[in-house]
Amino acid sequence: MAGQRWVGKVAAAAVVALLLLSTALPGGARREPDVNNNGRSFVFNYTLAKAVVEYAAAVYMTDLTALYTWTCSRCNDLTRGFEMTCIIVDVQNCLQAFVGVDHNLNAIIVSIRGTQENSIQNWIKDLIWKQVKLNYPNMPNAKVHIGFYSSYNNTVLRPAITNAVRKARKLHGHSDVIVTGHSMGGALASFCALDLAMSFGSNNVHLMTFGQPRVGNAAFASYFAQYVPYTVRMTHERDIVPHLPPYFFFLPKLTYKHFPREVWEHEVDGNTTYQVCDGSGEDPNCCRSVFALFWSASDHLTYMGVEIAADDWSTCRIVLGRGVEQLKGSLPNNIVTSGRSVDVVIADDDTLQID
Repeated sequence: MAGQRWVGKVAAAAVVALLLLSTALPGGARREPDVNNNGRSFVFNYTLAKAVVEYAAAVYMTDLTALYTWTCSRCNDLTRGFEMTCIIVDVQNCLQAFVGVDHNLNAIIVSIRGTQENSIQNWIKDLIWKQVKLNYPNMPNAKVHIGFYSSYNNTVLRPAITNAVRKARKLHGHSDVIVTGHSMGGALASFCALDLAMSFGSNNVHLMTFGQPRVGNAAFASYFAQYVPYTVRMTHERDIVPHLPPYFFFLPKLTYKHFPREVWEHEVDGNTTYQVCDGSGEDPNCCRSVFALFWSASDHLTYMGVEIAADDWSTCRIVLGRGVEQLKGSLPNNIVTSGRSVDVVIADDDTLQID
């Protein structure tokens, strides 16, 4: 019986890996008629991506009670039956994430919210160039965006997510982990996926982001591809954010550079096509083919037909007023407040003290 359970777990893990990253079917058959694999062995799975983008959209919701119980307006369709296990909120840094279990995929989902700013243009202006050395062993010369790196590693996100994932894997048979996020949330999700891969192994962690900016230099992109090989980085039409911070081919060691694998969603002859890009991370025939004058902020807010934006654009509305008060009333034993009123952590049965 134990042997049968072990085989079942291995098979389930293999299914997730095949869904996110697999080899082409014999004869070059395609799983989806609107996917252009360009003859590459990488196969993009539309159905899985559609489910993951719904998780990336749901984390923007401001009604924390509806999010906790998975009854929010975005908590349906392909994510029905999702079991929420942990909600994490950092008011001071305007961050939100959740962890839970998708029983259909037999996977743990980590979703991290992007910027709450009501103006993408204003947020873009804050995208400074400054890089910092990556604080991981065996990654010489790797440098990353100081703001994105700090937002994940120097806030409540890292310990809270790690603890929640560890507990979920213990309860659900060491399931694989799928990490997602949109915009800045995609950048933070990248560092989260790398961190979890270091803890739980590269074969157990998958990353899919939407409209993610660049997060590190070429050395970092190379290491990332090794440690988190099951990665899909979605871009949409003329979305401006994946072009930032800028990539300068004449500064190969200093410039920011995307890690692979990009899948570009765009219109071809009136039909939506999902184009699998090359393994460089900077395929000139994908979103980089869009001239700078045509970059679009509006294309950043919709992916795969799903609107990905906050339902209330007030500054950090997620953790102010009625949202937290309602959850305090329904889950009085699961609220931990640090003494600083700006920091609140909401988890299932765990407590997490923030200094």
